Amino acid sequence: MRSLASVRPPHEPATGCQILVKAEHMNPGGSVKDRAALKLLRQAEARGQLKPHTGQCIVEGTGGNTGIALAMLGTSLGYKTIFAMPEKTSRDKSNLMELFGAETHRQPAVPFNDEQHYYQVIRRLAQQEGNFGPDQFENTDNAAAHREGTGPEIWRQTRGRIDGFTCASGTGGTMAGVSSYLKGRNSKIAVWLTDPMGSGLAAYVNHHDTSFPASGSTVAEGVGITRLTNNFKEARVDGAFKGTDEEAITMMYYLARHEGLYVGPSAALNVVGAIKLARKLGPNKCVVTVLCDTGDRYRATVYNEAWLKEHNLAPKQVSRGDMSFVL
Repeated sequence: MRSLASVRPPHEPATGCQILVKAEHMNPGGSVKDRAALKLLRQAEARGQLKPHTGQCIVEGTGGNTGIALAMLGTSLGYKTIFAMPEKTSRDKSNLMELFGAETHRQPAVPFNDEQHYYQVIRRLAQQEGNFGPDQFENTDNAAAHREGTGPEIWRQTRGRIDGFTCASGTGGTMAGVSSYLKGRNSKIAVWLTDPMGSGLAAYVNHHDTSFPASGSTVAEGVGITRLTNNFKEARVDGAFKGTDEEAITMMYYLARHEGLYVGPSAALNVVGAIKLARKLGPNKCVVTVLCDTGDRYRATVYNEAWLKEHNLAPKQVSRGDMSFVL
């Protein structure tokens, strides 16, 4: 796995803080989900739920990156793979899953309890004899991958000199694993959720609102959720920021044009959150976040001028060091 890289070494001028990013977009499968996928499969093998090179079928609901990671690992370990995902998922992602031999199902944007929701499609498939559903949302092996791996790496690579951590959440695995480890080492580390506008998690964190009235709509695929998962229940979070699609889009292009970082919208949203957390903590602090995935899988969407125009989104033109677009 990859070490931390500084967005603006040694201190980001707009906040006076050091902002570090965990470069998970450099993993073999191009995303942070490689960690969870490997843990989910190895633990299932250890429990006898999966047997390598038997052609057994793995089925999973995914925003894209977990599917890619499971397809990559599955084909190398001799498993078949079937994935269901939201219809809005970038074609670049589903095409890559299919390249690894996976069968994919793109499902309409319907309420969670609707039988056509991608999670419900996979739940039914997982009940079929011989199929195995890792269930990344509810299986806390997901969080364990980050509690045992990502969190300790961040602590070691910062030499314990970390004041704040933030990231967005989909399954809740990264947030739960990293926050529980870091808080276990130093309870004073500020951990804040960065939540897209279509998600209900911020209301849950800030106001204990369990109604989750939000729509789940955001350009940042794979993050934001309208229910509480078993993984997120393990998170140790102090508060939550909201981040807009406009902030994420502009940050994507800012990172590409000024920092040489080619990442997806959820990674950009995390950096937006890091700026907000740095402002909250004040100067001379060290804030860490995660670059979730590479920009390669968004060439048909957020890196496509026609797509941006269709969705009435356009990155603001900002100069190096100008973070005024982060509200």
